[in-house]
Parts: sequence; C-alpha cells; structure tokens
Amino acid sequence: MASLIYLRAPEMADRGALLAAVRASRALHRPWISAPSTAAAFAAYLKKMSEAANHPYLVCRSDTDQIAGVINLTNVVLGVFRSGYLGYYALCPHQGRGYMRAGLHAVVNHAFRTLRLHRLEANIQPENRASLALARSCGFRREGYSPRYLKIGGRWRDHERWAILSG
Repeated sequence: MASLIYLRAPEMADRGALLAAVRASRALHRPWISAPSTAAAFAAYLKKMSEAANHPYLVCRSDTDQIAGVINLTNVVLGVFRSGYLGYYALCPHQGRGYMRAGLHAVVNHAFRTLRLHRLEANIQPENRASLALARSCGFRREGYSPRYLKIGGRWRDHERWAILSG
C-alpha cells in the first residue's frame, strides 16, 4: 500500500506555496501558532531551521505533492539527554484527513530510529483540541501543565506538556 505522505525539508522554492497555504489557513491557526506569513518571515524560518539543533519537515501528500502541514523538531540536545521539542501545524484544506497523523508518526520514527533520540516533547495550548487529539493519537502522554509558557500572538499562553519516549 502506498504511503499517504512523505516528508521533506523546506526550501526557498517552497516560499510561494507555503505562504499562500499559511494565508489560507489563518483562521485554522489563530490563536494557536504564528506561522511564517511573509517572505522575510519565511527566510528567517529557513535560517533558524538550518541550525544543527533543528530539523524541519514538510508533510507532503503522496498523491498531489501538496504541502499538507509542517512539523518542526527543534532544540535537539544529544549526549545523555537525547531530546527535542516538536511543533506542528496543518494547512488548509488538508486538515482532518490523516496527513498530519501520518507525518507525526513518521517524524517520531525518524527521531527515535535515525537521530537516536530518547524523548520528544510537544507543548500544546489546553484549548487546542485538534492538536491534543493528534498528540494523543500518536502515543504522546500528558506530563504536566505550564502556566504562561510560550508567547504566541503577543500573549503568554498556558500549555500542557505532552511527551513520548523511545522504545
């Protein structure tokens, strides 16, 4: 059976398609995330993701090659910790169709098998039901609650800490 998605790194050539998808997804993303929405923000995103501790992935549909979502594995620490943080978002009109679940499973597998990480953490706003359901469906477990954890959209927002451990 063919895979629903494939992962690939974002490139400057993706700027137009990704910015258009982010614009079309504004209502889906607000207030949960601040995705790059300008050419300058996209360039800054690519620069940040080029750092060794960061691993960006575009979740692309196998049937159309369209970008269905973005998953960022950031702040990867090796040594005795072997951990990283996940951030992700779907893009309209691909949400709710299993692409992000397949993508998150693929990134988790890559992180544990190839990068040899031990732990992945996702911090999710408690009201973001879709993101919580996605993390739960991929095997993440709630570990705690962090008041005013991240500043998103100009406001400090509470987050639940969800994590998954290797094998």
